[in-house]
Parts: sequence; C-alpha cells; structure tokens
Amino acid sequence: MFESLSEKLSGIFDQLTRRGSLSEEDVNVAMREVRRALLEADVALDVVRSFVDKVRAKAVGANVVKSVTPGQMVIKIVNDVLIETLGTEGDPINLNAAAPVAIMMVGLQGAGKTTTSAKIAKRLTERDKRKVLMASLDVKRPAAQEQLAVLGRQVGIATLPIIAGQSPVQIARRAEEVARLQGYDVVILDTAGRTHIDEPLMAEMAEIKAATHPHEILLVADALTGQDAVNLAKSFNDRVGITGIVLTRTDGDGRGGAALSMRAVTGRPIKLVGTGEKMDALEDFHPSRIANRILGMGDIVSLVEKAAANIDMEKAQKIAEKMRKGRFDLDDMSEQLAQLEKIGGLGGIMGMLPGMAKMKDQLAAANIDDRMVKRQRAIISSMTPKERRDPDILKASRKKRIAAGAGMKVEDINRLLKQHRQMADMMKQMGGPGKRGLMGKMAGMMGMGGGMGGGMPMPTQEQIEAMQKQMGGAMPKLPSAPPPEAFAPKMPGLPGLGNKLPGLGGFNPFSGKKK
Repeated sequence: MFESLSEKLSGIFDQLTRRGSLSEEDVNVAMREVRRALLEADVALDVVRSFVDKVRAKAVGANVVKSVTPGQMVIKIVNDVLIETLGTEGDPINLNAAAPVAIMMVGLQGAGKTTTSAKIAKRLTERDKRKVLMASLDVKRPAAQEQLAVLGRQVGIATLPIIAGQSPVQIARRAEEVARLQGYDVVILDTAGRTHIDEPLMAEMAEIKAATHPHEILLVADALTGQDAVNLAKSFNDRVGITGIVLTRTDGDGRGGAALSMRAVTGRPIKLVGTGEKMDALEDFHPSRIANRILGMGDIVSLVEKAAANIDMEKAQKIAEKMRKGRFDLDDMSEQLAQLEKIGGLGGIMGMLPGMAKMKDQLAAANIDDRMVKRQRAIISSMTPKERRDPDILKASRKKRIAAGAGMKVEDINRLLKQHRQMADMMKQMGGPGKRGLMGKMAGMMGMGGGMGGGMPMPTQEQIEAMQKQMGGAMPKLPSAPPPEAFAPKMPGLPGLGNKLPGLGGFNPFSGKKK
C-alpha cells in the first residue's frame, strides 16, 4: 500500500545523503518534495502541513546542519515524525471489561465489515482463547445475515440465529443476552453500512451504541478510499465516537494516505490492517514498523514473527539434520518452498527486507513472484516418491512425463534440478559436522536448529564471496541505507541472513538470476 510513497521519499533522501553538509535551503527543498510526495499519496492537506512543519522545525537547526551525517539525521527526524503521526505505540483491541465484551463494527457498505468481523473473531478465538459470538445487524442488504453465518461456519465461530422481522437494536440486545446466558467472552456486532454517509445511517449507529454500550467501536475503512477517508473518519467519530480503525485492502495499490490522514484527524489508533482475502490475513498495526517500511528500511521484526508463527518446527528440525549430514532431496526442497509460502511468499518477504524498495525495477525484470515457487512445487509434485528421493534417476523420458504432468517444459525441469544440485553441493561443503558455515546459519535462521537468534555472527566477506562463486556470479551490493544507530529504537538484526534468502530453491533474488 505504501509502495508509491516509499519510492518517492527514498528518491528525496538519496539526494540528501549524498551531500557532505546541508544548508537550510537544502532542507527546505527536501521538505517541498516531501510535501508533494505526501499530497500525491492522498494524505489530507492539513495533515501534510502539520507533518512538514514538525519536520522542518526539528531539521532546520545547528544540530542537523553541522551533524557528521546531516542527510541521515533528516531521515531520522522524518522517521520520528512519521511514527508520531501514525501513533507512537501499537494499540490492539481492548478486551479488559466484564464479559461479554461488545465490539461494534461500523463503516460504509463495501469496506469489508462482515469479512473483517469474521477475521477478528477467528483471531480472538485462536490467539487469545476467547469464546466469540458474531451477530449481523444488517437488515437492509440482501443475505447480509446469511453471509456472516457462512463465514462463521468457515472459521468455526458461532453466529446468532437469524429471526426475520427484528430491528438492528433488537438483534443487538438479543445477541448480548445470548452471550451472557451462554458464557461468551466477546460478542461482535456487525452493523449495516451505506454507499455514502447519511443521517439515517448515523442515527441507526447512535441508537445501537446507546442500547448496547460497546466497549470497542471499530471503524472499518477501505485503504483505497483516498482523500475521502478524512471525511469518513471524522463523521463517524463525531457522531458515534469510534475507539479505533481497521484498514482493509492494504495489500492493494492504494497510496497509503488514508492511514496517515485518519489517525491524525481523529486521534484514534489504527488497531488492525487487513492484508489479504484469507481469514488469517489480519495483522496488528505497529506504527514504527510501518514507518520503517515507508522509508525503505524494511520490517525485519514482523518477518521474524511471521516465520516463528508459521514454520513447522518439527519438520524444520528434520530438514536441518539432513542438511548437516549433506543429504537434501527434492521432498526437502518442496518443504522449504512450502514454508516460504506460509510466511508470505517471495513478495511478502521482499517487502519486509531493507533496501528492497530501491531494487523494485531489478526485481520486476527478474520476474520474481510467488508463481515461480508454485511452479517449482508443481514440478516436484509431479514426480514419484522414488524420483524425489533420488533425482539422479531422472532421464529424458522421465523428465518428459514430469513436464507433461506439471504443465511445464523439460527446460523447467532441468533448471529445478540444477538448483537442487547447487543447494545440495553447498550443503555438503558448508553444512558438515563442526562446520557451521552459511548453510548452518541459514538453517538456524529458518528455525532449523540453533534458534532464531543464537548469537550466530553475520557471514564474513570471504564466506559471501565463496557463496557467490558457488552460485556462478557476483551479487550486487544492496543500496546504502542509514546505519541502525541513526534510528531509535534500534532496528533489530537478522542473524545469518547475508545476501541469500533461505528456502528459495537456489534462486538468488539479489542478482535476479535463475539457477
């Protein structure tokens, strides 16, 4: 969502960091460009003015102009103000109230209230171990109540039985009564929306609020709303009094201005963001991490959290043991590719790595996308168990059969086998007993022994050069970025990453070459 804004700001800051010293005029020119970038990203004008004024006040001073690294100091100031604008701390859904805790979902029609209600219910059930009841208060839209019931069955969450003819307030009261009698911890009230803000909608929301006294009132807003996001958030906050915002469709090509605008105008925190259509595609909103993504510094913490939550440790340990013994068959390779998909695929991982925004064109030219991983897994799935365990038996006739089964060409089979051979050879050389080389470090990074941060040092330059030679070519250096110490709090390191991502099947995303 923030890709366009990130790209523009990166270009502005690149010009600053090239200068040995900054004058007040340099800072003013940069601020004009920042102002233009924010306006093009659909950030509200008042928010832009406030943002630029805060940055300029901090940046135009002796401490910055005379700093050893003035360009990086300006970036740090922008980072700090960006975090302040988005909200200093993450603010999750508050359940500290007497059960059943009522959560009221409000917003315009089509913003994704019903789907988001089901996502939140699933999240509270699985992560927080709460017993949740969902109730649809939408009596206007055809089949709205049935839609919530279907989603409830999909995620295994109870929904309030439908009784025709009841008003939204009656349904809300019945939901709270059922929740009390049956021992539910949380009741989610999915209210009706309109295609636009009008008086009947606001009157209905206020009536439901007065009848149920919800502990949380969450405004569900489409991240693609643009400039109108300010009016939407302000109207609901003035009439209903929202306690937080949930942004949906943040995986789309929205410009990101809605997040900055709504938080600044209402003063209410963005609590959650929807990152996809799947029922588990819902994440907590962390202002500092989002600010780092916008400024091209990546989001390593979220990447590690995702890996820890989705990687099957038992399978990972087995693969780690095989890697250390120098054995690595196509089943293991397929399993690593599956683990990669679970933590967001290539696209998701790239978006969280520092410096990736500056390599957008390079990555696009290399055709790096999640379909590549799916194609590789399709090829492996078309092989027999014996072929996966012993790829050496794959001759011309077998390759033709596999290619036909996977809908690929023989060349694709050969490319995959070459990748597998290179990975296996590297593991034999670097993953043997007592030789915790790059493969051992990569295994540790993926949770395959050694822990996520077991004090393993980053690979040395000699090790990186050895890997480059093994991979058949040099890897370009990542674009320069401000050092971690320029930011507060410090960005966490990611041990053992080097310039090679684990589980890519021998593919080097930094050189853009398929092996």
